[in-house]
Amino acid sequence: MQKEAGETPDIAAIIEKLNRDLFREIGAALRTKSPKLVMTNARGSSDHAGAFGKYLVSTRIGLPVASGASSVSSVYQSQLRMNEAVCLSISQSGRSPDIVQAATSMKAAGALSIALVNDTASPLAQQAHFVVPLHAAPELSVAATKSYLSSLINMLWITAEWMQDTQLLQDLQILPEALEEAWHARWDTIMADLKSVRGLYTVGLGVAHEAALKFKETCQIHAESFSAAECSHGPLALVGPEFPVIAFAQADRSQESVRALARRALALDAPVYTAGFELEGATPLPTANLHPLIQPIIMAQSFYRAVAEIALARGLNPDQPPALKKVTETV
Repeated sequence: MQKEAGETPDIAAIIEKLNRDLFREIGAALRTKSPKLVMTNARGSSDHAGAFGKYLVSTRIGLPVASGASSVSSVYQSQLRMNEAVCLSISQSGRSPDIVQAATSMKAAGALSIALVNDTASPLAQQAHFVVPLHAAPELSVAATKSYLSSLINMLWITAEWMQDTQLLQDLQILPEALEEAWHARWDTIMADLKSVRGLYTVGLGVAHEAALKFKETCQIHAESFSAAECSHGPLALVGPEFPVIAFAQADRSQESVRALARRALALDAPVYTAGFELEGATPLPTANLHPLIQPIIMAQSFYRAVAEIALARGLNPDQPPALKKVTETV
């Protein structure tokens, strides 16, 4: 898991080199289609990448983005009206039957089908109008790392080309170096005390869902993820001295709500770790001051190294979580 996550800086450089013409083509196609909706189609870590895409497209393009329910087509055999929509499928393997069927169904219903996939010969890739290679090479650890980060990187490039955002396009060119620096930020030494906890919350919009999943599957820690607003309701009742909070916040308008939630957790005597901002009483996790859309990616890079170390400290093998396998064939 650590070795594969550590390959992400090189993957970011390969994506820029090999996918740039494709990004321009997709951006032009999206501007021509002018869709009214984007539907993401994914499971697991790929679905968490889709959640990143939801905020990315909604805030930057101004389109509604929904996480598709694959069972609509795979179980119920229902046909959606998608002639003014984009189907964005994200998968490392491209072989989960429900994801493939949902993508095929939405394409048949009129959607522009874009597949972000590591296996470009997979059934998911074969049905797409545009196939975006993740360039993550073989990923052997059951816990996805570089394929998740590659999905985020590719979505950023696509959105930047769709918007023709020259500033974001320029900032993306420093991503390989930023990822390398993030890998050496050593969150693992800062988060070492988490090896003994039984449960925690991850809070924020960017990578909180993915962080919670990784705590569960690699460390067997019961972690749940929420936005700051969601956590401020019922979930806050669990927070306390033995129930930590990890708060992720990029440098944009969402940061203040995350900061406010972190203050409330500190008032309940909870251990609080903050990424992207500092707060008196909380433990800061170093994050470079980059474009707000890039910060979640470098946070995830630092986090992956740390969570693998926590798993090892708990006597677990993060590469082979119990009861899980690399390709999950859901229906």
